[in-house]
Amino acid sequence: MTASICSKAKYDYGEVVTKSILFYDAQRSGKLPANNPIPWRGDSAINDQGDHGEDLSGGWYDAGDLVKFNLPGSATVRVLLNGIVRWYDTYTALGQINMALDSVKWELDYFLKCWIPSKQIYYYQVGDGDIDHKFWGRPEDMTMARPAFSVSPSKPGSDVAGQTVAAFAAGSIAFKKTDPTYSAQLLEAAKSLYTFAVTYKGITPSSKYYVSKGYTDELCLAGAWMFKATGNQTYLNDAKLSHKTNVPQRLDWDNGLAACQLMLYDLTRDDSYKVEIQNFLTKWKPGSSTPYSPCGLAYFERWGSCRLAANAAYAAIWAADLGIDATENRQWALSQINYILGDNNYKMSYVIGFGSKYPVHPHHRPSSCPDLNIFCGWNAYNISTAPNPHLLVGGLVGGPNPKDEWVDDRSDYVRNEVALVYNMGLQSACAGLAHLCITDELPPSPTPKC
Repeated sequence: MTASICSKAKYDYGEVVTKSILFYDAQRSGKLPANNPIPWRGDSAINDQGDHGEDLSGGWYDAGDLVKFNLPGSATVRVLLNGIVRWYDTYTALGQINMALDSVKWELDYFLKCWIPSKQIYYYQVGDGDIDHKFWGRPEDMTMARPAFSVSPSKPGSDVAGQTVAAFAAGSIAFKKTDPTYSAQLLEAAKSLYTFAVTYKGITPSSKYYVSKGYTDELCLAGAWMFKATGNQTYLNDAKLSHKTNVPQRLDWDNGLAACQLMLYDLTRDDSYKVEIQNFLTKWKPGSSTPYSPCGLAYFERWGSCRLAANAAYAAIWAADLGIDATENRQWALSQINYILGDNNYKMSYVIGFGSKYPVHPHHRPSSCPDLNIFCGWNAYNISTAPNPHLLVGGLVGGPNPKDEWVDDRSDYVRNEVALVYNMGLQSACAGLAHLCITDELPPSPTPKC
């Protein structure tokens, strides 16, 4: 983005979008394309397969570890695609639309491999978290077992299936102009997986990682996105039935109720959904039940404090676009995104590679290792105090504690790990803010508290 496009902004939100796309490229698994923009990444886990020999190569590694989890992965794709579809002008102004679509296609292609309609099997995870966490090294060097886990009619998973349906349907909209054949393929997969999700209802078998608390919000999102993609009223009726009037505590990979409410208001303009959205966002603003750090970060919990604030900011910008308390929501979203990008006590960015001061010791295996073909092991984690040999451009680290305290320490995975779901709200929020720059609707930046 040129300076003239975003001259009103304190921070270059478009640059954050561009760098966030590179973060997702660094998370790629499988055989990498010739145009791979991350020179320190190579082919990895090319033999990932299902119980019956199905090819499950590809997709994204979840975080600093090397497991592929489809529940957070599909939530990530849905949020990124909503940002691409809603703020398309940002991506075109940045010259990033092809890169953004190519980025999410990598994960969508993998989801297409995971769903096998003829067998009514959906693979939702590849790799065992306990086994994976015993290994510190690059994905290119993995030799451990990588089992696959699936849901089926006898072991349902409406949460992960519904979330993937929403990602497929959103993808069918995003690719409709540029690749109508692929768009149709995604929509066909969405239809059959939707039937599976609503016919065999249940929560994905639990594990120690990404334990789902329910599936109604994912089915609501699935129905809403299917209606948006097809215009079939049945899907919207289903979404309304799955919707709940509760005020959600957060917006994240597991709790998509706020996104469901935003979708339903966008599709119906029913004021009851508007009130629900206002109640959710009010809970996050000053004077509510959400505590604030001294420097102004809405602080929900210690795990990924920045990502939850970024997700709520994304929801606020989306709500403002729908005409809901536009000025107030945009100003509040700016306060949170600006904190992440530099309006904090350290005057630093929590996004790696953005600005002049940012984290250099993220908890991330591949970037912590030396060049390919040079040994990497636990010494890279335990002993090395040097910055990671490779800059993980665009990755959002977990963030500070409630007192705004943060240490750039690779071993502190609570505050320094990166993840697919950490960047999703950030990237789409920054796409929305850049859109406001383009349309000259961006309000003045709030005064930093530190």
